Amino acid sequence: MELLKLIEGIRTPLLDTIIGLITRLGEEELIIVAICIVYWCINKMFAYKTGIIFFLSGLTVQCAKFTFRIERPWVLDPSFNPVDGAMERATGYSFPSGHTQAGAAFYGSLGAHFKKIYLKVIFFAIVLLIAFSRMYLGVHTLMDVLTSVILTLILVFITYKLFPGDVQKDQKLFRKKLLGVSLFIILYAVAGVIYATILYSNGTIEQAYVVDYLKSAGAAVGFAVAMYIESIYIKFSVKTKNIGMQVVKVVIGIVGVGLILEGLKLIIGSSMVADTFRYFLLLMWVMAIYPLIIKRFFSIADGNFPEETTKQEDEQE
Repeated sequence: MELLKLIEGIRTPLLDTIIGLITRLGEEELIIVAICIVYWCINKMFAYKTGIIFFLSGLTVQCAKFTFRIERPWVLDPSFNPVDGAMERATGYSFPSGHTQAGAAFYGSLGAHFKKIYLKVIFFAIVLLIAFSRMYLGVHTLMDVLTSVILTLILVFITYKLFPGDVQKDQKLFRKKLLGVSLFIILYAVAGVIYATILYSNGTIEQAYVVDYLKSAGAAVGFAVAMYIESIYIKFSVKTKNIGMQVVKVVIGIVGVGLILEGLKLIIGSSMVADTFRYFLLLMWVMAIYPLIIKRFFSIADGNFPEETTKQEDEQE
C-alpha cells in the first residue's frame, strides 16, 4: 500500500489520461478480438499458442482470486483513493490481477514470437506498462500484478518451448503434443469448476464467482476441443485473395461472436448451465465452426497444417 500511495502522489490529469489508455491495452475484450483477427487472417499457430497461455493463466488467476480472497486496495485502506472511474471496471477480488494476466498472455506471446530484439523489447515493455497502469490507477497492488506477470510469462516460456516456431515438421509429434495440451486444459478447467463449486457450497465464495469461473471454463474447454478438431480435420488457410476479403471475414466472424454472446442469451437465458454452454459454443465458433466456413468460402486454397510461413515471418528469421 505504501508504494501505491507514493504513486498516488505523482498523478496528474494528463498522466491519468495516458495511463488510462495504456491500461486499455490489457482489456480482455480487445485482446480476444485481436486473437480472433490473428487466427482467422494471419497466423494460426501463434493464435494456438496465445490461446493456450491465455486460458491456462486466466483459469489459474481466477482460482487464486477466490482462494485467497484479497480485497481491493481501497478496501484494505479506506484512506486510499483510486483514480476517478477506475473502480467501475475493477470488480471482484484484487489478487492476482486478471487485467495484467490478459495483457501478459497476448503481448508476452508477441514478444516470444518475434525474433528481432527491438520488437521483443517493445512487447515485453507493454506488459510491464500494463502492470504499472493497474497500480497507478489504484486498483491493484505490486503483489497483484507481479504474480500475474510472472505466472503468465512462465506459461509463455513453457508453451513456446513445447511448440517452437510456426512450422511443425514432425506432424505425429505435434498432434500428440496438441492432444496432450487440449486434454490438460479440459481437465484443469473441470477441476477448477469442482473446486469453485465446493467453495460456493460451503459458503466461502458468492455465486457470482462461480458463474464467472464457469464462463471461463466453458470457453477454455471449447477452445481446447475446437483447436484440436481444427488442426487435425479442418486445416483452414488464413490466406484470401485480397485485403477486402480479410475485412469481410473478420466482420462476419465478429458478428457471429456477438450473436452467440447476446442473441443466444435471449433464447436459452443466463443460468449457470446456459452461460457455460454459450461460452463453450463461442470458442467452438471462433476456433472450428467459422474456420470451416472460411475454408469453404474465403480461403484461396485448403490449409495444409502446418501452415507455410509468411514472407513477414521469413524476414524475422
